[in-house]
Amino acid sequence: MAASELYTKYARVWIPDPEEVWKSAELLKDYKPGDKVLQLRLEEGKDLEYCLDPKTKELPPLRNPDILVGENDLTALSYLHEPAVLHNLKVRFIDSKLIYTYCGIVLVAINPYEQLPIYGEDIINAYSGQNMGDMDPHIFAVAEEAYKQMARDERNQSIIVSGESGAGKTVSAKYAMRYFATVSGSASEANVEEKVLASNPIMESIGNAKTTRNDNSSRFGKYIEIGFDKRYRIIGANMRTYLLEKSRVVFQAEEERNYHIFYQLCASAALPEFKTLRLGNANYFHYTKQGGSPVIDGVDDAKEMVNTRQACTLLGISDSYQMGIFRILAGILHLGNVEFVSRDSDSCTVPPKHEPLTIFCDLMGVEYEEMAHWLCHRKLATATETYIKPISKLHAINARDALAKHIYANLFNWIVDHVNKALHATVKQHSFIGVLDIYGFETFEINSFEQFCINYANEKLQQQFNMHVFKLEQEEYMKEQIPWTLIDFYDNQPCINLIEAKMGVLDLLDEECKMPKGSDDSWAQKLYNTHLNKCALFEKPRLSNKAFIIKHFADKVEYQCEGFLEKNKDTVYEEQIKVLKSSKKFKLLPELFQDEEKVLSPTSATPSGRVPLSRTAVKPAKARPGQASKEHKKTVGHQFRNSLHLLMETLNATTPHYVRCIKPNDFKFPFTFDEKRAVQQLRACGVLETIRISAAGFPSRWTYQEFFSRYRVLMKQRDVLGDRKQTCKNVLEKLIQDKDKYQFGKTKIFFRAGQVAYLEKIRADKLRAACIRIQKTIRGWLMRKKYMRMRKAAVTIQRHVRGYQARCYAKFLRRTRAAITIQKFQRMYVVRKRYQRMRATTIALQALLRGYMVRNKYQMMLREHKTVIIQKHVRGWLARLHYCRILKAIVYLQCCYRRMMAKRELKKLKIEARSVERYKKLHIGLENKIMQLQRKIDEQNKEYKSLLEKMSNLEITYSTETEKLRNDVERLRMSEEEAKNATNRVISLQEEIAKLRKELHQTQSEKKTIEEWADKYKHDTEQLVSELKEQNTLLKTEKEDLNRRIHDQAREITESMERKLVEETKQLELDLNDERLRYQNLLNEFSRLEERYDDLKDEMNLMVSIPKPGHKRTDSTHSSNESEYTFSSEITEAEDLPVRMEQEPSEKKAPLDMSLFLKLQKRVTELEQEKQSLQDELDRKEEQALRAKAKEEERPPMRGAELEYESLKRQELESENKKLKNELNELQKALTETRAPEVTAPGAPAYRVLLDQLTSVSEELEVRKEEVLILRSQLVSQKEAIQPKEDKNTMTDATLLLEDVQKMKDKGEIAQAYIGLKETNRLLESQLQSQKKSHENELESLRGEIQSLKEENNRQQQLLAQNLQLPPEARIEASLQHEITRLTNENLDLMEQLEKQDKTVRKLKKQLKVFAKKIGELEVGQMENISPGQIIDEPIRPVNIPRKEKDFQGMLEYKREDEQKLVKNLILELKPRGVAVNLIPGLPAYILFMCVRHADYLNDDQKVRSLLTSTINGIKKVLKKRGDDFETVSFWLSNTCRFLHCLKQYSGEEGFMKHNTPRQNEHCLTNFDLAEYRQVLSDLAIQIYQQLVRVLENILQPMIVSGMLEHETIQGVSGVKPTGLRKRTSSIADEGTYTLDSIIRQLNSFHSVMCQHGMDPELIKQVVKQMFYIIGAVTLNNLLLRKDMCSWSKGMQIRYNVSQLEEWLRDKNLMNSGAKETLEPLIQAAQLLQVKKKTDEDAEAICSMCNALTTAQIVKVLNLYTPVNEFEERVLVSFIRTIQVRLRDRKDSPQLLMDAKHIFPVTFPFNPSSLALETIQIPASLGLGFISRV
Repeated sequence: MAASELYTKYARVWIPDPEEVWKSAELLKDYKPGDKVLQLRLEEGKDLEYCLDPKTKELPPLRNPDILVGENDLTALSYLHEPAVLHNLKVRFIDSKLIYTYCGIVLVAINPYEQLPIYGEDIINAYSGQNMGDMDPHIFAVAEEAYKQMARDERNQSIIVSGESGAGKTVSAKYAMRYFATVSGSASEANVEEKVLASNPIMESIGNAKTTRNDNSSRFGKYIEIGFDKRYRIIGANMRTYLLEKSRVVFQAEEERNYHIFYQLCASAALPEFKTLRLGNANYFHYTKQGGSPVIDGVDDAKEMVNTRQACTLLGISDSYQMGIFRILAGILHLGNVEFVSRDSDSCTVPPKHEPLTIFCDLMGVEYEEMAHWLCHRKLATATETYIKPISKLHAINARDALAKHIYANLFNWIVDHVNKALHATVKQHSFIGVLDIYGFETFEINSFEQFCINYANEKLQQQFNMHVFKLEQEEYMKEQIPWTLIDFYDNQPCINLIEAKMGVLDLLDEECKMPKGSDDSWAQKLYNTHLNKCALFEKPRLSNKAFIIKHFADKVEYQCEGFLEKNKDTVYEEQIKVLKSSKKFKLLPELFQDEEKVLSPTSATPSGRVPLSRTAVKPAKARPGQASKEHKKTVGHQFRNSLHLLMETLNATTPHYVRCIKPNDFKFPFTFDEKRAVQQLRACGVLETIRISAAGFPSRWTYQEFFSRYRVLMKQRDVLGDRKQTCKNVLEKLIQDKDKYQFGKTKIFFRAGQVAYLEKIRADKLRAACIRIQKTIRGWLMRKKYMRMRKAAVTIQRHVRGYQARCYAKFLRRTRAAITIQKFQRMYVVRKRYQRMRATTIALQALLRGYMVRNKYQMMLREHKTVIIQKHVRGWLARLHYCRILKAIVYLQCCYRRMMAKRELKKLKIEARSVERYKKLHIGLENKIMQLQRKIDEQNKEYKSLLEKMSNLEITYSTETEKLRNDVERLRMSEEEAKNATNRVISLQEEIAKLRKELHQTQSEKKTIEEWADKYKHDTEQLVSELKEQNTLLKTEKEDLNRRIHDQAREITESMERKLVEETKQLELDLNDERLRYQNLLNEFSRLEERYDDLKDEMNLMVSIPKPGHKRTDSTHSSNESEYTFSSEITEAEDLPVRMEQEPSEKKAPLDMSLFLKLQKRVTELEQEKQSLQDELDRKEEQALRAKAKEEERPPMRGAELEYESLKRQELESENKKLKNELNELQKALTETRAPEVTAPGAPAYRVLLDQLTSVSEELEVRKEEVLILRSQLVSQKEAIQPKEDKNTMTDATLLLEDVQKMKDKGEIAQAYIGLKETNRLLESQLQSQKKSHENELESLRGEIQSLKEENNRQQQLLAQNLQLPPEARIEASLQHEITRLTNENLDLMEQLEKQDKTVRKLKKQLKVFAKKIGELEVGQMENISPGQIIDEPIRPVNIPRKEKDFQGMLEYKREDEQKLVKNLILELKPRGVAVNLIPGLPAYILFMCVRHADYLNDDQKVRSLLTSTINGIKKVLKKRGDDFETVSFWLSNTCRFLHCLKQYSGEEGFMKHNTPRQNEHCLTNFDLAEYRQVLSDLAIQIYQQLVRVLENILQPMIVSGMLEHETIQGVSGVKPTGLRKRTSSIADEGTYTLDSIIRQLNSFHSVMCQHGMDPELIKQVVKQMFYIIGAVTLNNLLLRKDMCSWSKGMQIRYNVSQLEEWLRDKNLMNSGAKETLEPLIQAAQLLQVKKKTDEDAEAICSMCNALTTAQIVKVLNLYTPVNEFEERVLVSFIRTIQVRLRDRKDSPQLLMDAKHIFPVTFPFNPSSLALETIQIPASLGLGFISRV
């Protein structure tokens, strides 16, 4: 198929862009051959016309399908080109937060500038043992591949880490080394990885510096070889460094720093030990201040100095050497401050007594004058003579800087040598893995000698890389038998020849350096003459004659020639070095220069690199003799070329693995991707070249099975044949016509670039068409179903609605007729009632109105008459009052006006009088005016007189009128009096009427008031009643609420208490499980150490050819048991003494046993606790004795019969003890002197008889001794009774008693009767005394109880008072707490009483045995006393004697010497399969316990101890020998648990006996308490369980990932996506691959074996829970590390697989084992893959659903989610951010992976057996014929 056919409408392409490098666009119409323009639409919606190149007519690169974006391997992309690679890396880095990506054989690592949780030990374990393509890309996957190939191919490996400064090379190399150290383990005790990492602070301080791109840039390259032994364990390491940038010591660019160590020294200058260095601030020294940036943000140089010194100490650099290093470094700083003064143009001098030089000479221990002389002079040697020449100031400065660089370089070499010594392997190295941390291709604005050497090295590395890629491609084609066609790839050999060949750049540079007057300009001219226009890779810049251009594989680089010669020479004056070598005060300084010739030999790593001038070799090698002087003169470029050849030889001798580190941006922003910078680095590091080589051939490769599974949809049924290969061939021939586009290999199909995309397009089209057809059919069917359902529903609704409407209409008619009839009668009634009411109302209103009108008329007439009279008088009074007021006002106004006018005139007159002249001037004609005024005054006087006359006339008239009016008033007054008298009667009558009316109104108002009050009172009462009722109901509701709240609070408190109790219980259970897990881990570690100890012991035994005679090592377990466990025995101490003495020599020779040590520690702790309890008991006894003494002082002293009894008892015991010891020693002596060893053997019959006799004699003596003591005490008490009462001496006088008895012997029977009576009295008195004493003791105890009850009562009252003050919740809690405390104390007291009673019962049982034995002996004696004659005299009658069946006691007897035989047959050589099938489960455990029972019955503690110790050691040996066999481990776990249960069941403890039958209780152990041995057996069972889990894990581990993840249980659900070069394990079930059925079959096998062995059901549940946890953890961990597994279809597969496991649990009735809960994280992860992931509601649902997953796991699954088909959608970054925000407050572990090695703590619940011991038969097949049933 032609590529142009893919450029159809809606196809997406990449077009170049100056900002984003490449932009995505979509075709708006199909491309046709011949078109010059493409119609495109950008993603932002802008339309664009893209013009094709008219010469090449090259179409823009096509974009990959969305389902391929984000692939792990770039070679899996359908279209392999630069934009696809860049986009895939960006999507993985930005969207998925994935920093690693495969590109064929290269791992691309992008620096995230952020700490990621992907480097923990759990991740290392997950990648360990996995194929490289099976897991997501990771540095650990590369390290695992290198480690695996080293072990498989027996070939050394190399990991080449390259990249720009700041890209993360050093970190990647460090993680690779950590992986090797963790996976392989260290062969020595000290971890090599820790030592290598400890060297990092040193190497970083002396080799790293701040640059403009990186604050901690490595200024040298290093190659670390990690050595391995034959078992591939790390044994050592060696570091080779390259290209140290020495020029940084004397010069730093702007914003850069010198090496860190100088700033660390300056920051620590104030330390006392650094005072002699005379350091100061970094800005003081010339070598540290040039960059102007002495401080790095966030870095404390003083603290880093502490880390550097600690690392030096750890690697064996002593304090004196450290101070020497610091002296040299300080000297370099002071040397940089040395200044020169010019004397003339050709000479200079150092100022006299120059302080920096003085300090330098003091620190170096050299002479000042000599150093000052040779800094300003140089020695020239010719063939005939030598003379000294002064140098100029510039040359002196250069010489000073060269000396500083040389000193620093040698110091760097010396430190690296010491680091290598610390890492040196003591064992012979079998193979190694090298890690090369090297710089990448560099190009800057100004490129000099440094960049030239760096890019030269990268050319060599790129050539090696290209050849390796080409070789791998060729091998792949040859293996698949594909016709090999030469692939055109970039060969950079011409570029390398240009640099290093004869007459190359380096040769011409070296030749120019040898010329006396060589210069950079002349060298440039030689380059132009030699290579310009002759080599296509060499060019000359247009505007420069001092530069040249070389076309490197990555880019063109222009180099400036200035400084090349000087840097290549790197001249150091020999005289200056000799001065330093002559230092006698400073020993370290000459060491740096003693091997200078070797350092600069061609076989060493050479000084080159970022500043090759100043770079030096680090690892010296042996130089050829006779070449030292010659090699010393070699240039830097020559040395660098030699070192590079050596490095390439090393790399070519190994299998390389490539890691390319990419710097995503220059600003160190986390997860920020700069496309321009990334493309530059991808081009420079060879990733795109790898893509190009792959794309030139057949980049896409599919196995036949994968191709068939993916493209089965494109085949018809008739095309599918039995042969998958032929089927694929037939289909491909139909689909792709051009046969050159694909090739058929042996196992794979090879496709050209773009063909897979074409197949994917055909597949997607067919699937889309099928989907459309399915949708069409389904939608038509759904619509028809919907229409039929709607039609049927409509008909039904219509029928019901119409019927309902008809019924409603009939009902309406009936109601209408009834309503009319009702309305008629109702209206008639209403009208009649209204008429009657209106008529009555009208009559009443008329009567009232008429009366009201008459009353109003009368009142109006009366009111008018009175009004007229009042008006008459009022109007007259008002008129008079008005007249007087007016008159008075007028007069007043006149007076006021006149006064005002007079004042005014007076004022004028006064003014006129003052200024007559002025007045005269102002008022001309004033006289006329005065005359006029005078005339006016006269006229006014006349008017005044006339007015006075008129006034007098008016007064006369007024007086006459007044008189007349007064007469009228008198007359009227008389008539008024008459009227008054006439009207008084009317008024009185009216007053009476008014009074009566008023009383009536008052009565009515009172009545109304009363009625209103009554109504109001009634209303108020009702209101009050209602309010009271409301209040009552409210109070009731409040009461109910309060009661309910009280109940709720009580319930809540109870629930909270229960919840707290449950939580505390859970917490205690968790703590218990943690402690149990910690204890079991310790047991596991102990067993591992014990196995290691046994292995070492076996190795030592093998190494020692002739064993020492007589030496016998005591078994550690035996010794530990003997030291820890003690048993009650009747054998005395003297009997044990010889045995101990015999064991001492062997114990001294035995090494320290860890078990013994731990158990002794435990025993010491118990003894200390016992000592403390005894001390408390002693103190309490002393207090009681003091109280008793005080009471005795108060009352008369009592007799001391008890004291006498105790003293007599002690004396008797001492004498008896001495006697018994003597007899026992004599008996043992006699036995040992006997020559027959079989008689004296511990198991011989004679020995047993003697022991039995000795035991019985000792018991009888004990009884007799008790009787004698009782009699003596009675005698003493009788003697005290005879003595006078006033005698205060209570001590017994035995001599007086004997004399008294002696005197009475002669008096016959009277004396005997008297003695008998006296003894009787004494006996009675002693009984009385004992009763009195017991009564007093009882009284004392009662008092004590009363006192304690009083104290308890007071305490209870105090507690009650305190509780009453508390709130209800706290009160309940406090009471519960107090009750718990009280019950706990009572429980402890009862336990103590129970223990005491148990001890008493055991003591009584022992005494009962003694008495039973005595009774038996007495019966035997009585039978012996019967004479033979008596027996003969009795008549003998013939009787039938039936054979009585023997009654077995459930014990097994064996001889002591048969113990090893028993252990061998029953444990060591027993086949579990035969026992499990043919015999009862747990038979070995029952047999062992029955043997222990018999030893207990014999009271033989040595036999018990020996048997148990041998059993434990035997089980350990079996498990060590066959520990990887599941049946063996399961069998002995079951038997160990059964043995442990038997020891508990028959221990005699009530807690274990309650499940027994009466017969089983008779079989309990009687003499020994084996509780401590039960603990030992429990520990052994734990170790066996852990071993069983390890065996299970080893068996299940290979099956889990294949069966749970990779195998398609539901066929056809998940499609196979295209894969890259790293082929993953096929998910198709081939022969030999594991499926889910394989896992279930294995689970069935495990379960059946455990059931056959009779394992406890609870223990089986725990094993199943552990198995399911391993399955879930391993599956989830792989899911989290495999992007190809995180899809919707895979989630369905996982859920189906989990459901099958749950079904298995249900079939086995194990659902309550907790196994299902362990799969919950896996179930939730599968659900997370399947749920919708778009909206906020989806995010909320995910957060609530995934409670068993951590936040890191949820985010990881969402980031890894990858659509398999085009119909699925990717998870948006915004959605993942939403999830992170919602889960921000969740507190869970930041760990990503589950701990697959975690083992749940195991418990062994007591499981008693119903099997009767006496019914057990021993089969002959076990070979235990020497055991007999008892």
